Amino acid sequence: MKKTLIILPFALLIPFTASLAQITSGTYRAMLNTLYKKEVPLVSCEKASQMPDALFLDARAYEEFKVSHIPDARWVGYEEFTLDKVQSIGKNTPIVIYCSVGVRSERIGKKLLDAGFTNVQNLYGSLFEWVNQDYPIVDADGKPTRKVHAYSRAWGVWLNKGEKVYE
Repeated sequence: MKKTLIILPFALLIPFTASLAQITSGTYRAMLNTLYKKEVPLVSCEKASQMPDALFLDARAYEEFKVSHIPDARWVGYEEFTLDKVQSIGKNTPIVIYCSVGVRSERIGKKLLDAGFTNVQNLYGSLFEWVNQDYPIVDADGKPTRKVHAYSRAWGVWLNKGEKVYE
């Protein structure tokens, strides 16, 4: 009976964590779970890739966006972000926001939710995990690329695939 009581709470967490357990590294997942404030709903790369009506918003610096981004993503920036950049987007539009690992995008996602957007999700693991799971990215000309701005050498350790760019 005691074993059942101990195991049951963990078993109840399996469906929730399984939906986000697509992260390729357990260490990366643990790091993300400490960094995220969980103020914006999360979406896995797999689920986001199956959302044809979603608008992907990139919350990185423009220099990072130019190196590569998710196809058809719109750049909104982080330090440069203003609500004016999203005024043309309907408040009920499905939005998937991302950055390198998901911290900056969570902060911008919170601003969107506070501004009345109703369907905002933060890409779990963000662009690094998108690339780690072999989803496509494009360069500034819209051509497929493997180059990814890795933000810094410290953060770049979480990017296991693709070609890291630091400039």
